[in-house]
Amino acid sequence: MEVRDFAHGLVTTEDLVRKLGAPPAGLTDEELGAPLRLERPGRPPALRFQRRIEVPPSEGMPDPAQRSRILHALANHELQAAELFAWALLAFPDAPKDFRQGLLRILADEQRHTRMYIARVEDAGARFGDYPVNGYFWSKIESITTPLRFLCAMSLTFENANLDHTQEYEEAARRAGDAKTAAVIERVHLDEIEHVRFGWTWLQIFKQEDESAWDAYRANLTWPLRPAKARGRIFHREGREAAGLEAEFIRRLEEEGG
Repeated sequence: MEVRDFAHGLVTTEDLVRKLGAPPAGLTDEELGAPLRLERPGRPPALRFQRRIEVPPSEGMPDPAQRSRILHALANHELQAAELFAWALLAFPDAPKDFRQGLLRILADEQRHTRMYIARVEDAGARFGDYPVNGYFWSKIESITTPLRFLCAMSLTFENANLDHTQEYEEAARRAGDAKTAAVIERVHLDEIEHVRFGWTWLQIFKQEDESAWDAYRANLTWPLRPAKARGRIFHREGREAAGLEAEFIRRLEEEGG
């Protein structure tokens, strides 16, 4: 099977089992085809996007009813990420092979994260699809016109912010006495460090030689995406340092992104 066929099937299928099925062994990436920019993913009816969704804050973790809604939202975020990494494989067929292989690896991580969160939703007494979901990540694709813009949105904004969000939710789960959920969120956090590292590494490759990393990042974001969206309520430097971001970029993110 070609990577393109796998990615297309993942984005367009309404079958959640197929959407979350890991990339099969032996995928080839030779028949690239023309760029394809799908406008929306296939979703089963219960998981189709709605406009305004209220998600309880992390303080709701002690309440089982709110906890299931929080976990449901986290699962949807990861599912959107899996879909969008597949979307990028279709949108940017001429990107470097190593870059495309990195997208595929991260896609598989996002699928795994979704499956882990769904298991926690079910342990909390709900099913994935019981609550409405939004398509916030998908709403940004119109401005994602290059691989660099994809990285600046996904890896260096959404996943960068998740370095903070995962720590916040992990701590909330531990305070609520839910060690299993805390362990899942901790695993996601560790993977996000590597995903941010991927974005940072390729930012250096794609940006102009005389351009700073910060300037390249800012130039490749389209409002309302901005550095403030790349962090949580509490900024954790350690995750960015572990991902290899330079000190000046971290400083600017902390000071100007707030």
